[in-house]
Amino acid sequence: MGDKEGPIRDDPSVEHNMDDFSKENSNSGVYGAVFNLTTTIIGAGIMALPATMKVLGLIAGIVLIFIMGIITEVSVEMLVRFTVQCGATSYGEVVQHALGTPARIISEIFIVMNNAGILVVYMIIVGDVMSGSEGHDGVLEQWFGNGFWDNRKLVMLIVLIIFLAPLCVLDRIEALTVSSAASVVLAILFVTIACAVAFIMLVEGKLASPRLMPDFTSKQSILDLLVIIPIMSNAYVCHFNIQPIYNELEGPSPQKMNKIGRITIVICVTIYWLTAASGYLLFGDNTEADVLTNFDKPLGIRFSTSLNFIVRVGYIFHLILVFPVIHFSLRQTINELAFSKGGPLTENRTRCLALTCGILAIIYIAATMIPSIWTAFKFTGATTAVSLGFTFPAIIALRLSGKDSPELSSKEKLLAWVMLILAILVSVVGVGGNLYD
Repeated sequence: MGDKEGPIRDDPSVEHNMDDFSKENSNSGVYGAVFNLTTTIIGAGIMALPATMKVLGLIAGIVLIFIMGIITEVSVEMLVRFTVQCGATSYGEVVQHALGTPARIISEIFIVMNNAGILVVYMIIVGDVMSGSEGHDGVLEQWFGNGFWDNRKLVMLIVLIIFLAPLCVLDRIEALTVSSAASVVLAILFVTIACAVAFIMLVEGKLASPRLMPDFTSKQSILDLLVIIPIMSNAYVCHFNIQPIYNELEGPSPQKMNKIGRITIVICVTIYWLTAASGYLLFGDNTEADVLTNFDKPLGIRFSTSLNFIVRVGYIFHLILVFPVIHFSLRQTINELAFSKGGPLTENRTRCLALTCGILAIIYIAATMIPSIWTAFKFTGATTAVSLGFTFPAIIALRLSGKDSPELSSKEKLLAWVMLILAILVSVVGVGGNLYD
């Protein structure tokens, strides 16, 4: 069953011990957990979905969003089942129990790469929206004209220090429940406005006819298709936060966590459908990789200028509230990699603050160097996101089935194998397409 060195607990009562630990240290309810998990999923990935519609077409895009949501739910339930079975308190621990210490280290490196990439994307979006990007005006320039706020790097640094750092220094994910709830509300506000504007323009006959299916007529369109699924996998990956959320759940059980996962996926699929369709309908072939940047010009309806500002500024605040949730898992994983014997961060405030400052500094520097969110999503989606969301959960289920727990049913084994094969294909095709492009 693999090397079991490290903090894996083999006592038969480990599940009860883990539950007792959770009850003593948290009072997070179902809806608080739903908010935190939903916030983990709905981040910057939603901004790239309208651009995927431009490549896939409206019908194929909506179908793929649904399929990816179903596969994500299956993988989450598999991960929850075997996390509880082996008493793991982190993603790395359940990987270690199934595959050994080297695999745990690899999985934790992937979490670091994936989460760091996501946070870099958030910073890029903040810079693009507030200070502008090539061909698009920033919010601050439109409000105040030219000034120091045109300096993208300076604006990102100010946002980092004033808004992000105070939330990132918190050492428990349960403390972020209120900010996560607010972030979900802001995401829903964005979707509502985008759908309302698209509906009004559709009724007034101002929308061009959308493409319904993928375009296979050019080499570039085929290359774009190769990287679409990896980009969508980025939009759903949340698996690294399953264990922290379960640990702080009041009265934790697999059934309760599965309920949380299902509610979350329904919310996310609905929001993704509406965002992707409305964004693509509004901007058609002019849809940018980050659709927020499209909202810098009048939309052709009344109050469109005000609506544009509400959409862009509201979503920036959404990302600011999502940022600490992703940062939490990133910091926890780095702590486990670098200070495996140093104890939890809740017991060492100095190390917690030092890691937070170091991570934020690196994220800021990387965000000033990477040109666009599409560049970041293409590579993390084809490698770390697919691995964390689908490859590792499928392998864990197949390896631990029948060992200290009931075997997977024939249907569950088939789902695990299908998920594993699809994940490998997506990784190979996605990486190949990226390198060729």
